[in-house]
Amino acid sequence: MNFVPWLTLIVVFPIFAGSLIFFLPHRGNKVIRWYTIFICILEFLLTTYVFCYNFQPDDPLIQLAEDYKWISFFDFHWRLGIDGISIGPILLTVFITTLATLAAWPVTRYSRLFNFLMLAMYSGQLALFSSRDLLLFFLMWELELIPVYLLLSIWGGKKRLYSATKFILYTAGGSLFLLIGVLGIGLYGSYEPTLNFETLVNQSYPVGLEIIFYIGFLIAFAVKLPIIPLHTWLPDTHGEAHYSTCMLLAGILLKMGAYGLVRINMELLPHAHSLFSPWLMIVGTIQIIYAASASLGQRNLKKRIAYSSVSHMGFIIIGISSITDMGFNGALLQIISHGFIGAALFFVAGTSYDRIRLVYLNEMGGIAISMPKIFALFSSFSMASLALPGMSGFIAELMVFVGIITSQKILFMLKILISFGMAIGIILTPIYLLSMLRQMFYGYKFFNRQNSYFLDSGPRELFVLIAIVLPIVGIGIYPDFLLSLSVEKAEVILGNFFYR
Repeated sequence: MNFVPWLTLIVVFPIFAGSLIFFLPHRGNKVIRWYTIFICILEFLLTTYVFCYNFQPDDPLIQLAEDYKWISFFDFHWRLGIDGISIGPILLTVFITTLATLAAWPVTRYSRLFNFLMLAMYSGQLALFSSRDLLLFFLMWELELIPVYLLLSIWGGKKRLYSATKFILYTAGGSLFLLIGVLGIGLYGSYEPTLNFETLVNQSYPVGLEIIFYIGFLIAFAVKLPIIPLHTWLPDTHGEAHYSTCMLLAGILLKMGAYGLVRINMELLPHAHSLFSPWLMIVGTIQIIYAASASLGQRNLKKRIAYSSVSHMGFIIIGISSITDMGFNGALLQIISHGFIGAALFFVAGTSYDRIRLVYLNEMGGIAISMPKIFALFSSFSMASLALPGMSGFIAELMVFVGIITSQKILFMLKILISFGMAIGIILTPIYLLSMLRQMFYGYKFFNRQNSYFLDSGPRELFVLIAIVLPIVGIGIYPDFLLSLSVEKAEVILGNFFYR
């Protein structure tokens, strides 16, 4: 245990400092916004300092471990720790949330509550990714529901109440399966229940019971990831939420489902994962094709991007299910890569809407004439999303593809089927993205109708967009920086499938 509780400080600081927003003197929204940004910058610096000086990438064991007894009756502990699997999502959370607070600058209605909810989400996400106790994991999973529901229902679009209700019903329903699974694993085979990850990772179960646990957790994570057919809440939520909220949803919230699939289904239940992995690969392949096809049919700009996210989640599902070093590390890289790309696309779509007040693609056209900077950056992020070489999406999807081809555990015909399906999805992706760019920025339809120019991207927006461009290009050129953080832990997890 560390003498300084670094992880507890990192987790608690945003929500504690955010609660002080309600005690700030009422001097306008600008004070509140600058205070929130200041908190996020401090959190960013603190996290960077702690990880740079305390985290060892070549050590697969849990680091910065903290363990404090919380509830004696149920042996419930506040257990935190990080490893190569969790450090990537934590750094992504810190980076995207800091930029999302800048993106939320135009929000002036109930700004105290809005910024507090964003900071509450911040703490919940950090706690979930660093949790080493199953019940703590569940509590942090649930903590996300309230801020997202309020952010959507208060600051959303015209159908915000419908979307918020749909979101809470889907995610709360999935959480029920998560709770049952947590209690089942914790109470199994012992008069002294344990929820410690380090203890549970060495626990074995009868095959039938392990399959039941696996299905329960899979349903919970399938809602959040999402996996078809439990994905329908996502387009509606993204279509109505403010774009700063969309950045948190696409950049971080979806990754919670993928992280849970790795941390619980794959690490704690390897035998069941081996049985389900061929079926998950087939589902992931269908998801890539289905969501890409559905995206092409969307007139709403944000819903088109949302379906794009669903399609890209299919690569994560396939990579996790491949049970190969290459495929699994590709899935972990795709989690980070899509976090950047998805957040960027929703931000630039939101800044476009702030200017033209249009959301349907068939009403746009010629926007590039008056907003060349937004056009250039939107095009760049679209190229990253369609996996252009030199950007992060390319190397992540390539690793998943190679992982499937080189796997020794997958039947040859299944390899051919999955590879063919992934290839179709890779072809469909540029079709719907380039079609989106053509309808928005080319031609003269909207420009001629309005006969006026709009203000191009300002300094704040340029800073946010360029800040996201840099890691996307950096990972695409030098992916070893991220892969070196997770490769050792990935080998340990994959070793469970051969030696356990």
